[in-house]
Amino acid sequence: MINRLRTASLILTALMAAFATTAPARPTHSAPLHTAVAKPPAQARPALWKVSDADTTIWLFGTIHALPKGVNWLNGPVAKALDGSQVLVTEIPDTPPEVLQGVILKTALLPKGKSLHAMLSARDAALLDKTLKSYGLPPAAFDQYEPWFVSVTLATLPLAKSGYSPEDGVEAQLAAKAKADGRQRQGLETAEYQLGLFDSLPVKLQIHYLHEVLTSLPSLPAELRRLLTYWSAGDPVKLAQLINADEDDPQMAKTLIYDRNHAWANWIANRLNQPGTVFIAVGAGHLAGPRSVQDQLGRLGLRVTRVQ
Repeated sequence: MINRLRTASLILTALMAAFATTAPARPTHSAPLHTAVAKPPAQARPALWKVSDADTTIWLFGTIHALPKGVNWLNGPVAKALDGSQVLVTEIPDTPPEVLQGVILKTALLPKGKSLHAMLSARDAALLDKTLKSYGLPPAAFDQYEPWFVSVTLATLPLAKSGYSPEDGVEAQLAAKAKADGRQRQGLETAEYQLGLFDSLPVKLQIHYLHEVLTSLPSLPAELRRLLTYWSAGDPVKLAQLINADEDDPQMAKTLIYDRNHAWANWIANRLNQPGTVFIAVGAGHLAGPRSVQDQLGRLGLRVTRVQ
């Protein structure tokens, strides 16, 4: 199964920049720096939805947190919707890197005297060492960190090798435009809460998650290319199949996706009581498939309209 790897990459690489500066070491790229890089579409048209009442409009836009250069998506209805919004809402608010780093260190470190290798089977420990070596990292690079953090961090490493970067991702571009336009920023969650979701998972599940990440890393570039293709075409059905298919752990899906979708739908319903226009941008997996944010809004009696 590689679903959890997709989920981690799609949901939490919004914090990738913080991971990059907080992790104990960075790759020396002893392997070739780039594998096959996704060729950006000439014109991306990712999906856009609207929820509104008499005096409030809320736009819903699904993001990919890391993209290759040259993806042209901020145009047409998406650009018009953003330009007409007073507030940009993302998963987490604009947070200084040093604050994010502090949250990661607070959340991700193992208790004193414990080590990651001691928690793993001999097979997984050997696989971890082999993976770290392939990225120019020493075996003990992440030994003081909890399995979930190592999983999410390792899942970011092939992104750079495939030409994907958070600096070119949707959130980074939205944040830059919001700053240039003087637009207000808000977050649906805090960084501490978001990372705490992983930290709350049972240790046994964290270790199983790490095993799946380690065995799935070679296939991630191909998955990213498919993800980019479906997102660019505005195809939430295929996105849902790619992201949510083969989810074999209900607790993980509930914690990382469904509970958050439910909470965000309630936030949107409450926000409709306040006049204005809001642009909400969250990981595209949250706006795809059954129990998506749109599905949850429908359960609350709210109509969601596809605009692009």
